[in-house]
Amino acid sequence: MKILIKNGRVIDPGNSINDILDVYIKDNLVEKIGKNLREKGNEDHIIDASGHIVAPGLIDTHAHLREPGYEYKETIATGTMAAARGGFTSIVCMANTDPVNDNKSVTEYIIKKAGLKGYCRVFPCGAITKGLRGEELSEIGEMFEAGIVAVSDDGKSVRNSEVLRKAFEYTKIFNIPVISHCEDHDLSKGYVHEGSVSLLTGLDAVPSIAEELIVNRDIVIAEYVGSHIHLTHISTAGSVDIIANAKKRYQRVTSDTCPHYFTLTDEATLGFDTNTKVNPPLRSKKDVEAIKEGLKNGTIDIIATDHAPHDMTSKDVEYNLASSGISGFETALSLSLSLVHGGVLSIEELIKKFTINPARLLNLPYGEIKEGKTADIIVFNPYMEWVVDKNAFYSKGKNTPFHGWKLKGKNLLTIVDGRIVYRDTHFK
Repeated sequence: MKILIKNGRVIDPGNSINDILDVYIKDNLVEKIGKNLREKGNEDHIIDASGHIVAPGLIDTHAHLREPGYEYKETIATGTMAAARGGFTSIVCMANTDPVNDNKSVTEYIIKKAGLKGYCRVFPCGAITKGLRGEELSEIGEMFEAGIVAVSDDGKSVRNSEVLRKAFEYTKIFNIPVISHCEDHDLSKGYVHEGSVSLLTGLDAVPSIAEELIVNRDIVIAEYVGSHIHLTHISTAGSVDIIANAKKRYQRVTSDTCPHYFTLTDEATLGFDTNTKVNPPLRSKKDVEAIKEGLKNGTIDIIATDHAPHDMTSKDVEYNLASSGISGFETALSLSLSLVHGGVLSIEELIKKFTINPARLLNLPYGEIKEGKTADIIVFNPYMEWVVDKNAFYSKGKNTPFHGWKLKGKNLLTIVDGRIVYRDTHFK
């Protein structure tokens, strides 16, 4: 496959590139980057990217593909198809499947299935503990040899501090991060953020400290061991402060947040729309502003989707009974571009949080556009407006609170390993 992308603004923070350039792809590699590259006449595709941005493929450090076990919610095929549409060329899938990815057999299954059915790269995240029960470490070494890039009991916090300490010690051997779901389960008995809005709805609530206590505990344990901790789906102002202070003394702390935590406040739950039910819950306006400031000053390194697709019956119930999560692949980039339009981040800073930062976290050889490197590339327009239609999602999960929203910014083309895997119908 030979592809020539012409006249696009190539933005690659990993290599400090921001210029109108052409990119020539041969087979699966970027062969040449330069101005006014000549057509050779044997290209399979010539793409005019005038007025658009050409960037490294996005990397999602936190997603749920549901397979194996919950294929009625999502499959590796539908999930990666949705990811490619959203501009993601690599995704990390969490371990809370059925069976749980706590052994090499499940890891190997996911990798094999992704190789056969996937539209983008899939990197499994192994469970910290067997069955996500928090009692006994999973077979981390065997899973690492099989292909995991991190470990996490996402959906649950490891209650036993000694078990968590052992996990940090073990992952340090393999130089992979522990992705920490921070939730004190004794304090986290509700469904929405504890505050004035929860008083109005009467729904059982979760205080900010349920997250912040575990953020602090997990950082302290990781620092004691000298291991890398990555704190995921950060949602509160207190957590941002704790992480910022920790980074001043300890370098192996990173964190991410998700688009819904800087787009929506807990006021969205006033209508009892179960599509607003997420874990951790949507927080207050003060928290949202703190998340934006954390992204701006670098406390929060990465934007992840926490793509959590659900079937209709899991959401079409009372709020307290509904499953938590948003189907996020197909809206993440567009929602995040609001940070650029609003002056919170530059376009380079935003792309960095989606590309080179997650690549470095996971030790992946992607997240950049460089001659001789793998051609994982997207073309998007940051100003193109479109209306979210959940019924048009490629994902099986139609659970989104953004249905009907007009968003500014859209992915138009996704190239994975030198192959076009998604092309918007309006992009010729």
